Amino acid sequence: MKSLVHQNQNARSVRVFLVGVELKDRTAADVRESLAELEELATTAGAQIAGTGVQKLAAPVAATYIGPGKAQEFAELCQAEDVDTVIFDDELSPAQTRNLEKIFGCKIMDRTALILEIFGQRARTREGKLQIEHAQLEYLLPRLTRYWSHLSRQRGSTGSIGGEGESQLESDRRKLSERIEKIEEELDAVRRQRETQRAGRQRQQWPLASIVGYTNAGKSTLLNRLTGASVLAEDKLFATLDPTTRRLKLPTNQNVLLTDTVGFIKKLPHGLVEAFKATLEEVVQADLLVHVVDISHPQAAEQIDAVNAVLLEIGAGEKPVLMVFNKMDRLTAAMPAWLREKYPHAVCLSAKTGDGIAPLLAELGTQLRPIREFLDLRVPLAEAAVIARLHAVGQVVTSRYTGKNARFKVRIPPHLVEEFAAFVVAEK
Repeated sequence: MKSLVHQNQNARSVRVFLVGVELKDRTAADVRESLAELEELATTAGAQIAGTGVQKLAAPVAATYIGPGKAQEFAELCQAEDVDTVIFDDELSPAQTRNLEKIFGCKIMDRTALILEIFGQRARTREGKLQIEHAQLEYLLPRLTRYWSHLSRQRGSTGSIGGEGESQLESDRRKLSERIEKIEEELDAVRRQRETQRAGRQRQQWPLASIVGYTNAGKSTLLNRLTGASVLAEDKLFATLDPTTRRLKLPTNQNVLLTDTVGFIKKLPHGLVEAFKATLEEVVQADLLVHVVDISHPQAAEQIDAVNAVLLEIGAGEKPVLMVFNKMDRLTAAMPAWLREKYPHAVCLSAKTGDGIAPLLAELGTQLRPIREFLDLRVPLAEAAVIARLHAVGQVVTSRYTGKNARFKVRIPPHLVEEFAAFVVAEK
């Protein structure tokens, strides 16, 4: 897929014009908010915004999405502003894209192509690059005709006797299809590897919590704050794509695996969700979802709904969720009362400053509390290693030191009970 952020002959950033459509089911405010996000996406991709345009329509026009008259009007504006690329806020069909390129005389992209562009720039691991390439090729396959005007057939290798060879378009489609199949095989291998890793975690009986949320809500910053990880955390959309898992030890001496996942967004392309399923299975398999919300964002409620919609799409809609209202340090007004009423158990914090982290850890300990055996133990003080081990793996409820022994009432994971069986106080 041709990059949006190329350097042109004048060595300047690509100038883009954004187009939105106000349909029956959208208010003017909805369109403004969506275009503001599209502008942020384009800026993230490295483009310079030259202008925006909106048309109110009862329904999209089949040939050009917007009306042909409005398309011509916008095209003249783009020519005057020296625009390189026009980006539509909705997904365009291949035919619409071709027709619009003829009218505007420049490159046409839709929101899906822009998001794929950003993901392509940000992927770092081999798995992430495979997932993005898969989504890009699936997007490109039905749009190949726009790249070829020379569709005359090649001659067969035996000349006129062999008849006509396959067209360049057919050849490219075949190659793309073969590459897609190859990537799918490699992603299946990734999925099997993740299943093996999950099986290992289950043997350790460590619960898994996945951090989810709208892009730029502060997920990576929270992971870094809780675990000391060094995941890239920037004030940008989709700053990180590749999942990171770290161990977190809770105040209850319980080990938890915490995974940071790719951020969600409104109108997240379905093909991208499909491509990232190997990664998003960490969300589906999680014992708890930690839904991080940028509470300072004016559309926080809408962003919550967008994340919930993606969770439903990937089959994680029924998972237990701990709501975390982040960026409290940026909140300039009181939190809406209805939001607090709807999520009474939400934790409010600032991942940047660390305020509110202690209540979050306590809530994680409560919601991820496994089934534990309650034991009454008497351990000789000479068994220092046993006492140290007890404090390392168990939750000590009470402790009392008398003479040569120490008495403990503890909660122990079931698979470790046998280790302390010799010290259990027999019931009288």
